[in-house]
Amino acid sequence: MKFFKITITFLLLMLLISPLHAEDETLLETLDIKLHGFFDSRAGARTLDDNHEEELSLGELRLQLDLEKLGYSSTLKLRADLIYDKVTDDRDLNLDTGYGPVDLREANILLTPTYTMDLKLGRQILTWGTGDLLFINDMFPKDWQSFFTGRDEEYLKAPSDGVLISMFPQFATIDIAYTPKFDPDRFISGERISYWNPIMGSRAGEKAVMEPDTPDEWFNNDELAVRISKNISSYEIALYGYNGFWKSPAGMTGSGVTSTPIFPGLSVYGASIRGGLGKGLINAEAGYYSSQDDADGDNPLIPNDETRFLLGYEKEIIRDLSGSVQYYVEYMQDYKKYKQGVSADPKVKARQVATLRITKQAMSQNLTLSFFGYYSPTDKDGYIRPAAKYKLTDEWLVTAGLNIFDGEKKHTFFGQFKKNSNIYSGIRYSF
Repeated sequence: MKFFKITITFLLLMLLISPLHAEDETLLETLDIKLHGFFDSRAGARTLDDNHEEELSLGELRLQLDLEKLGYSSTLKLRADLIYDKVTDDRDLNLDTGYGPVDLREANILLTPTYTMDLKLGRQILTWGTGDLLFINDMFPKDWQSFFTGRDEEYLKAPSDGVLISMFPQFATIDIAYTPKFDPDRFISGERISYWNPIMGSRAGEKAVMEPDTPDEWFNNDELAVRISKNISSYEIALYGYNGFWKSPAGMTGSGVTSTPIFPGLSVYGASIRGGLGKGLINAEAGYYSSQDDADGDNPLIPNDETRFLLGYEKEIIRDLSGSVQYYVEYMQDYKKYKQGVSADPKVKARQVATLRITKQAMSQNLTLSFFGYYSPTDKDGYIRPAAKYKLTDEWLVTAGLNIFDGEKKHTFFGQFKKNSNIYSGIRYSF
């Protein structure tokens, strides 16, 4: 039924963007509304047997409509996806999690009240920081289920509902993002991807879906993020601050089978720098994670304070071939107290992750071959994302790729997803 609804919507769209006669304007042109979008069909399957999930990892039709209305000092933006999802077809509409027949990506108005200030109100996609698929000071929601199953990389970023104020005084650029109600990650919970469940002490999936206690009171469970940035010579330097919650369930209340996953309070203070070095670009970023609900670090059910930092470098190796590397560290404070309170599967004191990205373009840049890989020498696990994209025409694009996880232990971050390794393909028509 949802497939037919999307098909009918697509036909109605064609009526909106097609004039009745060659000399006529379309309805959207008459209203001075710009429309872009795409129709995307994508499928994927697991490469290993997983007793906790179905073999099909991805099976969907997606129609995205992106409308923009420009005014004298304002811009209206609406971007939404209409979806038929075979894997979670029985889910009701939920705009926060992205489940159901509609995923509202953006719905906002951008105002320019003065020459030195912009104000964006509503649902929007926000991203800060310098990491490449590694995030320290970017405390805006991520969609890990999309990322791990083969949707386009743009879907890693989930929408935020709030206000973004950007001010441009002479000494710096100041961005203030306020979210009146906590926007968590679209985290791994078992509906589509199996995961390590510490309460059960085993992997779990669609029959043991995680149901955390999510802070959801307007203006009481809010978030505030601030960035101050400035270009000095050829380098961009930024300072960050955040006050809110851990974005994915990171703590527990209760004990044993009565435990409930929670989002503990969190504050983050950080900085970054990015600029030219030799024939490439170098970036560095750091952040201190202050766990508000466990200041002493002696509660094993709440994350300890952490210091996180990364260093990266990218350059064009030869024509149409580029590469980048990163090294990332999560250093846990009060590790001795943490170790005393954990009886099984303890985390390492300093989790380290290295990444490698290689991108090759060929056939007049119509073919793009890419590889992105994570490897943790401390957890002894990893994750690779090889992919290929080929432009048949300006409108048609075909895609294929793999998500491969591996690890020696079942409870490490990438190791827990080993059975979720999958292969996927898709085709997209853009208009």
